[in-house]
Amino acid sequence: MNTTTSHHADRPIALITGGSRGIGLALARQFLQHDHDLILVARDETTLARAAEDLEREYPGRAVTPISLDLSAADAPAELFRRLQAKGIQIDVLVNNAGVGDYGPFAESDPDRLSAMMRLNMQAPTELIRRFLPAMIARGSGRILNVASLTAFFSGGANWSSYVASKHYMLAFSRGLRGELAGSGVSVTALCPGPVATDFVQRSAVGGTRVYRWLSKLDPDAVARRACRAAMAGRAVVVPGGVNKLLAFLGELPPRGIARTVFAFLLRGNASGETLPERVA
Repeated sequence: MNTTTSHHADRPIALITGGSRGIGLALARQFLQHDHDLILVARDETTLARAAEDLEREYPGRAVTPISLDLSAADAPAELFRRLQAKGIQIDVLVNNAGVGDYGPFAESDPDRLSAMMRLNMQAPTELIRRFLPAMIARGSGRILNVASLTAFFSGGANWSSYVASKHYMLAFSRGLRGELAGSGVSVTALCPGPVATDFVQRSAVGGTRVYRWLSKLDPDAVARRACRAAMAGRAVVVPGGVNKLLAFLGELPPRGIARTVFAFLLRGNASGETLPERVA
């Protein structure tokens, strides 16, 4: 584990996965502004180290500890937990932000990539919560923020079925766990953003879908502000953006078949027949 500044004994610590870029990096800034120290976890060691150094320069006196780890590896969540336990680090806020998308016909998907996506999007956050939650319950305080997606409110969506299913899981799991933890002092919040102006589009090859071409892309800092406020207030679900809120509302209403049809339309390529990007390896 790469350690920078020592963590202050009286300052809460937020653990953010996927914290080196995009929404994760924006969330890091928000929690620093809310007087937290940070543990940032990401796969790319160089990008992660640079992000941690930049954050410590921006917020003098705050501790930002980078841990380079690929959470899609089966043993990674357990390894992360062991490292932090060995250092005696208490996690007050757990942010499960790391995730990856996969766009293209399911029958043509790479099995190894598919398995890695499912581990990163579902198994890793589930295991991290299971490992850190007992201590939160024992203390009577804690915050869990799970990054899902606007797609979690819909089913269907040709060429994006496995990703959408993984985000369905995160929203349903967050809601169910929140019910279990009522009265414990530990809250669970699901962040369900629509399109955000990050490099996720390029990394997941979804840029040709109508949803990414037609809906306004939100600023990651604005999304992070809303998410951080919601998590600290203990809210159940946060959907940034007026149009996104409307779509999420429609997705919750019966008849669900209408919502599925609308969203399946949005997840297709342009009506002009423009070719979608190739699958990202």
